[in-house]
Amino acid sequence: MRALRILLITVVVLGILFVIVDRVAVHFAQGEAADKLRTTENLASTPDVSIKGFPFLTQVASGTLDDVQVGIKEYDATTGTAGKTIRVEDLNADMKDVTFTGDYSSGTARTATGTALVPYDELLKNAQSTPTDLGLGFTGRVVGLADGGDGKIKVTLDVGVPGVGAHQKVTVLSTVTVKNNTVQVHADNLPKLAGVGLVEDRFRRASDFQQAIDQLPGGFKLDSVQAAPNGVEIAVKGSNVRLAG
Repeated sequence: MRALRILLITVVVLGILFVIVDRVAVHFAQGEAADKLRTTENLASTPDVSIKGFPFLTQVASGTLDDVQVGIKEYDATTGTAGKTIRVEDLNADMKDVTFTGDYSSGTARTATGTALVPYDELLKNAQSTPTDLGLGFTGRVVGLADGGDGKIKVTLDVGVPGVGAHQKVTVLSTVTVKNNTVQVHADNLPKLAGVGLVEDRFRRASDFQQAIDQLPGGFKLDSVQAAPNGVEIAVKGSNVRLAG
């Protein structure tokens, strides 16, 4: 009876020690991966890296981590225009079946999905251009983007009125979609300006625009977009996505 009690106590102690060692090891691995990711992607702050699943050490032995979650506060993606970037915020990625190097300095996920946000002011900064000729002496330029409700973007244009040098603010609700890693904003309807109807294709030269968002971390691609209160929410996905290195 005494021997059995000693055996049970030994098993419990060993189990506790294994849990402690396992948690210390996963904490170390998360820190190493986060530091490498910050350096590789040239991030302003250290990202959050969370390795899911227990025990961690058995995953290490297999050479593959089941589930790794990564959070990046801000990331400057390229736009396809020389010298221009666009700020992507709160990129949260869920990476599955991650193979890694021995020092956790790099890893590749078989599949990955995520979400992020492109603030309206950032999208507007990249969309702004010189006033567009709307015909009949009118000119127009996008000067504001906001949530229009029901998944729409409210686009505000500054319209120059001919003859009097006046300006009129005009708003339209627009649909936002994504194609080939490019966010596309397309007006649902055309407004009347001072009782004058405008030619549709001329108006759309000012109201409609598109914005490429290239080179997201690890090779993520845009999957879908949705207008939200603070900006355009994007969903991303990819295969063979590199965690770092």
